Amino acid sequence: QVQLVESGGGLVQAGGSLRLSCAVSGRPFSRYTMGWFRQAPGKEREFVAGIARSGGSISYRDSVKGRFTISRDNAKNTVFLQMNSVKPEDMALYYCAAGTGWPGALYDYWGQGTQVTVSS
Repeated sequence: QVQLVESGGGLVQAGGSLRLSCAVSGRPFSRYTMGWFRQAPGKEREFVAGIARSGGSISYRDSVKGRFTISRDNAKNTVFLQMNSVKPEDMALYYCAAGTGWPGALYDYWGQGTQVTVSS
């Protein structure tokens, strides 16, 4: 079984920055494609960013390109999401997920989420 624990969420002003982290345990981290998703109240969960096992391939949803950066540290079993120039529409519960495959990863394991609140 794989456990994922997100941290780093909080209150941020529009235009500010926040860095989310997701610590993974239970199975070899480097085995998994990692992704960040988010869900705002009343909306469907949506893909934000994904990174392949080696970190060599990355994908973003269009609305965060140029503002968010996903990265991973396979030695520390952690994936990050650096959020810059945050906008009110980025406010959501952010989840990290572990899965297999690239492109078109299937995500099997999910964290509990960390809340990002944006003040305008």
